[in-house]
Formats: sequence, C-alpha cells, structure tokens
Amino acid sequence: MEAHGVQALALDFDGVLAPHAADQPLPEVMDWLRRAVTVFGAERIYILSNRPYGPRVDWFAAHFPGIGFVSGVRKKPYPDGLIKTGELASVPLSSILMVDDRLLTGCLSALLAGARPCYIRNPFRSLQFHPCKELFFMLLRWAERCFVALL
Repeated sequence: MEAHGVQALALDFDGVLAPHAADQPLPEVMDWLRRAVTVFGAERIYILSNRPYGPRVDWFAAHFPGIGFVSGVRKKPYPDGLIKTGELASVPLSSILMVDDRLLTGCLSALLAGARPCYIRNPFRSLQFHPCKELFFMLLRWAERCFVALL
C-alpha cells in the first residue's frame, strides 16, 4: 500500500470487521488483520468506532495489542477522529485510508479530513441475531447511495 501512498489505516468496526453489536471481529477478518499489521505495523492501525470501549477494546488488547482505538472525539462525519489518527500514527492525513461501510459518516469524514475513503459496499451483517438493527442500517446505506447518486 505504501506504493500508493497509504501509510495508516482507520477502520470502522460495525459492518467492516464484524456485524453490528459484535464484540470482536469475525474469524474471516483475522487473517486480513494479521496481514495489515505486517504491512503497516500495529501502531499505524486504528479503530474509529462509535463504541471505542468495553469488550471490543479488551479483545484487541489481547489479540492485537498495538492496534488502538480512537476515542474522545466527535463522531463521524466530523473529521476529528481522522485528525487524531494522523497525530497518533505520525502520518499526514492524505496517507490515511478510512475503511467504512457508510458513505455519509466514515467516507464523508475521510473527505473532510483530506484522508482517503474506502467504501465497503457489502458489509458484514447478522440478520439472524440483530434483524431490526441490520435492516435499519441496510436501509440507511441504500438511502445514502441514492442521495450520493443525486449529487
């Protein structure tokens, strides 16, 4: 990725690493996370989530201790989380890749901060365990795509 100028990752959790309300990434994400740590170093990977506390933080501390959570900032789409990511990773904002499943939160935050957005169009979801929450976010993502298409 450095050949493309990406030096750090900011990862959303819900939809990107696991379905909504999960406390740890899905098993199929583990290999990808290991490779990301090999490429970027754990100190340049941050989770930018609405729940930067509790079991999620504990899980990462046990399995990927160098990956940090960004907290104490305004929620996306404000660029504050990415600005803090740049400070913590000691990289310019233009070299941060924000991986998110929402156009009008994480991707918009990346654009506002001068970072790079990576939109996950088919996020992880669990209709079996959280049907109402997942259906709500599916509808929200669809509405965002329609809105952005009108621009």
